[in-house]
Amino acid sequence: MSEESRHRHNAVLIVGAPGAGKGTQGKVLGTVPRFFHCACGDVFRSLDTRTELGQQFVAYSSKGELVPDELTVDLWSVQIDNWIDTSRYKPDIDILVLDGIPRNVRQAEILEDHVVVHRVIHLTCPNREELARRMRKRSLKEGRYDDASDEVIAQRIETYEEETKPLIEFYDGKVADIDATKQPIEVLSDMIAELVNMDVYKDMANVIV
Repeated sequence: MSEESRHRHNAVLIVGAPGAGKGTQGKVLGTVPRFFHCACGDVFRSLDTRTELGQQFVAYSSKGELVPDELTVDLWSVQIDNWIDTSRYKPDIDILVLDGIPRNVRQAEILEDHVVVHRVIHLTCPNREELARRMRKRSLKEGRYDDASDEVIAQRIETYEEETKPLIEFYDGKVADIDATKQPIEVLSDMIAELVNMDVYKDMANVIV
């Protein structure tokens, strides 16, 4: 393992448009030995609002404002430390599966002080109609009927593409495109086949615990 990796958390990043199955695949991957799923949404939901950082988060979220990138990463870092303290996440043998963070290049730049991103799994779904169908189905299933409109779905896809293209370019050379239109088990198989070939995974897989 490189000296660089010893001082920062080893990580892989999953990116994909809404409806591409990013969250589902991330959760399943997190059940595979040596991988620990870290969804940004879980970080915010587990936030202690009595802390100083928690109060800062509430100050923005209660007004419907975007949380600044620096604060987002700070909140993430605190939760990672909590998971380490409770032994849920073991950085010496676990690879972080980042889901929902970083969302943009600025967050990626800040995160470089905390993690070494070894691979970016890009769940691709070039068929916009299929993507819209999945998003509509999920919104209706969760009772978010306003989110099922064509206008809202088109806007979410456009926003995702605007944010993600620069992020993919930022991680140039580390990106693996995975076809998200396949059956979920096939998508997972393609992801695992890509990740188990990483040197950092091979190093950790040989650790006896």
